[in-house]
Amino acid sequence: MRIAPGARVLRTVLVPAADLAGHLFFVVVVGFLLFRVIPGDPVLALTRGRPTTPEQLAALRHEFGLDRSPAVQFADHLRDLLHGDLGISYAYHRPVADLIMERLGPTLLLVGTATVVSIALGGYGGMLAGWRPGGPLDRSSTTVALLLWATPSFWLALILLVAFGSGTDWFPVGGMRSTDPPAGLLAATWDVARHLALPCLSLVAVQYGQYHLLMRSSTAAERAHPYLRLARAKGLPDATVRRRHVLPNALLPTATLALVNAGYVVSGAVAVESVFSWPGLGYLAYEALQTPDLPVLHATFLVFAVPVVVATLLADRLRGRLDPRLADQRGGGDDVKPWPGVSARAGRSRGA
Repeated sequence: MRIAPGARVLRTVLVPAADLAGHLFFVVVVGFLLFRVIPGDPVLALTRGRPTTPEQLAALRHEFGLDRSPAVQFADHLRDLLHGDLGISYAYHRPVADLIMERLGPTLLLVGTATVVSIALGGYGGMLAGWRPGGPLDRSSTTVALLLWATPSFWLALILLVAFGSGTDWFPVGGMRSTDPPAGLLAATWDVARHLALPCLSLVAVQYGQYHLLMRSSTAAERAHPYLRLARAKGLPDATVRRRHVLPNALLPTATLALVNAGYVVSGAVAVESVFSWPGLGYLAYEALQTPDLPVLHATFLVFAVPVVVATLLADRLRGRLDPRLADQRGGGDDVKPWPGVSARAGRSRGA
């Protein structure tokens, strides 16, 4: 049954766009209300320790727009967002957009490295565990993965901080670079890598559990299919069967999880960056919370929340393309066509 072009545009473009706009508006409203209930006066916090008159405090509140009604403040906030203006930081007296761009690089370095390492280690470990479900390797590795998954990243970060910050000089426990950074590209890169090790390990350990458990479940499910028994009956080594037949199909749920997790990992890095004073967006949000610096808090909240919303909706839309079996199950084969590479791999795997 063919779908009319107008209905196709409505389903594939207009409905997702309206859904995304509704979610983003909800995020903006929640972020605005959330930071309005934080106890404390930003103006009093900024002038702490300095003699100020009531007239000066009133002038600062007028400058920051805090003397207006909440409805007017929200309207101004929404108008500025639509124009790409994130405001001026109360504490830094600089455009918030500039602060975000300065801190975005360290956060992407930390989150990107942790995500790649956790997918590689968790995927490989989960595939080995799921290849022989119920075996000694499966039981032991799954237990470790469950424990790591249940461990809060900030708690693990504190443990690593205490373990390596007490008299050891293996890994630095604060900042992104040494106070006196070494000269030369290789030496400077090694210096950043040493500072990155402990924050990255804190995030990798928690993410590893998710990818291990998902890959283990996917591998065990793929192993029960007849095409794998046929491949093994042909005399192919287990390593070849796993690489050529199991991995392409078992990776599909992992790819979806990685896409959804992208936003969550960025927001989850707040605690880890705060523990290790990693100069990223999380540490910027922690510093802004002390004031409170409302424009910075609003901006960092959006930076953390928007990727979660976009990634979740995008993963939901792309699941049928990543896995053709989902399109078949929901009868969407006419309007959701699988990517040729994925479809061909799945076909070759089942035709082994």
